[in-house]
Amino acid sequence: MKQHAKNICILILLGSMVLGSTRVAYTRPGLMMRVPTSSTQKTPYLFRTGFGTEIHNFDPFNTAKGVYFDMELSKGFAFGFSAVQGGDTTRLALIAESQYKPAVEFGFHFQQRVFSYNDISLTVGLQDVIFQSDQTSDEILSLNTSLLSFFTVLASEKDLGEYKMNTYMGFGTGGLAPMDTLGNTPIDTLETESESDGTSAGVFLGFVLKTPYFARRGGMDIVGEFDGTGVNVGLRIPLTSDYRLNLGFTHIERLPDWDKRYWAGHPGFILGLDMAVPRAPRRRLDGGPSDPTNIYGTGVGTLDGLESMSLHRDSTITMANFAVETLRDSMALMNNEMRNLLVRLSSMEQNTKFLSDSLSTIQLEFNISEKNMNEALRHLSRSLRYFYAGDYREALKEVELALELNPNLALAYARRGSIYYKLGDVQRATINWNLALRLDPEYTDVRNILKALHENNLKSASLIQE
Repeated sequence: MKQHAKNICILILLGSMVLGSTRVAYTRPGLMMRVPTSSTQKTPYLFRTGFGTEIHNFDPFNTAKGVYFDMELSKGFAFGFSAVQGGDTTRLALIAESQYKPAVEFGFHFQQRVFSYNDISLTVGLQDVIFQSDQTSDEILSLNTSLLSFFTVLASEKDLGEYKMNTYMGFGTGGLAPMDTLGNTPIDTLETESESDGTSAGVFLGFVLKTPYFARRGGMDIVGEFDGTGVNVGLRIPLTSDYRLNLGFTHIERLPDWDKRYWAGHPGFILGLDMAVPRAPRRRLDGGPSDPTNIYGTGVGTLDGLESMSLHRDSTITMANFAVETLRDSMALMNNEMRNLLVRLSSMEQNTKFLSDSLSTIQLEFNISEKNMNEALRHLSRSLRYFYAGDYREALKEVELALELNPNLALAYARRGSIYYKLGDVQRATINWNLALRLDPEYTDVRNILKALHENNLKSASLIQE
């Protein structure tokens, strides 16, 4: 009897709190957590299905969970279905022996794109046509009109380099309106709370930032939204090109009140998974007529078969296309490297030619120098003969010719010094002997002559004549 009274108390306390408790994140049509979306393009998948779970407590474990299915039919009309079981929304939810069994909802969702221009689109729709199991009556399912939501959403899609930003801003009623009627009262307080004046309509907004991370699988999405009651954030991580892991937090502004707030607007950790089946390109009928009215197979021979549909690649084609693009990039890189190598080779050839010309010039200069040396020595030989014959003027001319051919010949300066000394010009003789010694510091004979001259002990026989 006490247990029965306790269950009645829980149901009475639940009366104003069940609303909004079963809008499980990632179980509504679109890529957001709870708010509707719109797009200028047809969805790239044939249909999408998966599940979502909101974890609201770990001890005892308390969750709201659901599965869903959605698809876009044609001309911007989309349809979705969800089956959701909410969490234990009573204040006894944190007591292990709570006997409350959450209601089960079956929801239908419809939306229609009514306008699009460039990257702007406008969609109107009806969400949360909810049929709910009712624990207080004998009916198996009953329509919950309080969650019925009419909405309008305006979307913008922008490319930001490698990123893509989709923003959504809208207005909705019913389940999309603010419905948070609980204050921050501790969970062990069982006093009845008075409802605040709720609104029947409200605004919502959100964004999806598609990043280049995991680009081969479609890119990772960062999700953020205000659903009318709080802020939700999440990540959509691609496991493959068709499967995505959904993570996030609802009502992050209330995370500090995790164990103080139950239920409406309660924060939760989100975990979900979805699978998208890509659209397959329509193929031409074998043996069909070749006229333009029946080129592609649609199952019927009506004008509806002429409706143009964008061809979406499945995961295999996407991977193959990525491989082809990678090969193209690699080939372009190799071509650039080849051009760089050719430029470097041309530069090396020019350097080789320059070095070859320089070597030839050096060889030519060496040959000329060697020829000049030989000619200079012949002049010095003649000057020596003139010197022995006493014809010092002719000897001096031959020495001058030798110095014109090789101005660095120490022997020529030494010889010219001896000739000037014989001519009685001791000053010029001394200058030439010093020049010879400067060119050849090891010229001992010249050093001895200068020493003897300094000591006034210079004899004619000691002059350099060789």
